[in-house]
Amino acid sequence: MSRQVFLYDPPERFVAGTVGLPGRRTFFLQASAGGRTTSVALEKTQVAALAERMDELLDEVVRRTGGNAPVPAVAPADVSDSAPLDTPVEEEFRVGTMALAWDGEEQRLIVEAQALVELDVDSEEDLAEAEERLLQDEENGPPMLRVRLSGAQARAFAKRALDVVNAGRPPCPLCSLPLDPEGHVCPRQNGYRRGA
Repeated sequence: MSRQVFLYDPPERFVAGTVGLPGRRTFFLQASAGGRTTSVALEKTQVAALAERMDELLDEVVRRTGGNAPVPAVAPADVSDSAPLDTPVEEEFRVGTMALAWDGEEQRLIVEAQALVELDVDSEEDLAEAEERLLQDEENGPPMLRVRLSGAQARAFAKRALDVVNAGRPPCPLCSLPLDPEGHVCPRQNGYRRGA
């Protein structure tokens, strides 16, 4: 079966968002353009890492070009997006591997999110070899979401993604673990249950 690539070049909208209540949220990347929408599920830590690395890559592009690249220092207000995910949210796949790249010719940030694949191997060497084969297989690899963003779109995505990640349950003032609405067993209180 040939690889399915969901390409958005450029997207009308590319955002990170969630479905569910804090503590039980499912995180998604969602791209849309031309009446089609693709949603892929991923972990909270993957969203945070993507946003942080995206900002770092854009900062590096600005530094290397001496400020001549069309990349704003912060997310422009006119491209910010705080609307909820487009519904219905239908998961195409769960993300395993992500990659970022800067296309200097087109002045675009490329985001790739590839489906999670389980490999049946016997050793670490076999695993590394199988992963490399999988990543290089353009024809028969797992499904992939590929999005090409302008510098302004990328900054806006990163800002929103970090806001979404930080919008979860508030941290305990003593141990920094998330507080649940029904209470929290705090290790710094020797298991004493604190109210929210």
